[in-house]
Amino acid sequence: MTEGDRRESATRLATRLVEGFQYHDEDDRAGALASFRAVDAGQFAHLGNEGVDAASEAFVDALWAKDDLEADYILEDGEEIDVVGLREADWSPIREAFLRRADAAGIDEQYADASTVAWRNHKVGGDYWSAFQQAQVYELRAALQNEEYPHKPRYGQSGFGPEAARYTVGVELHDMHTEEHWRQAVEVMTPYFERILRGHRE
Repeated sequence: MTEGDRRESATRLATRLVEGFQYHDEDDRAGALASFRAVDAGQFAHLGNEGVDAASEAFVDALWAKDDLEADYILEDGEEIDVVGLREADWSPIREAFLRRADAAGIDEQYADASTVAWRNHKVGGDYWSAFQQAQVYELRAALQNEEYPHKPRYGQSGFGPEAARYTVGVELHDMHTEEHWRQAVEVMTPYFERILRGHRE
């Protein structure tokens, strides 16, 4: 695969990832599943079709379980949420879905805990970005089949690596909900998938 081909493939994966979250915002489960399945098929080269299906379905299950939980804490005005109630709610269905994803894709099960904390804090407030980046480190290690990721050469060993940081920037861009920010999200996430595709060749 040439650098140009890798870039093109990575852009397609970044686009499908962004589309998956757009479909989620539109409550289009089938569209989200198709998009996230395409992403998982591209990033988890070590999985067969059944593993890819299970991993992507579990991710979608987690997102929709999160939505179902949030719906129970929407206040009467229909706009705001009961932040305290949602923070203290039972998030185990979301964790269980992420745990199924971890099992299907060979991701460290701590991914489930980090992802659950990330999505909870993203909704109710607090440091969600550290948990998101930690979760993506586990996912990237599975995608790359390399437990040493991010393997920094010298200093800054406590960081999560550039790809995990890109994912968090992508979440921030998603939160803006404009076409321009969606475009930027694709640009930010393209090198993320380039790193994965390059790792498949190493």
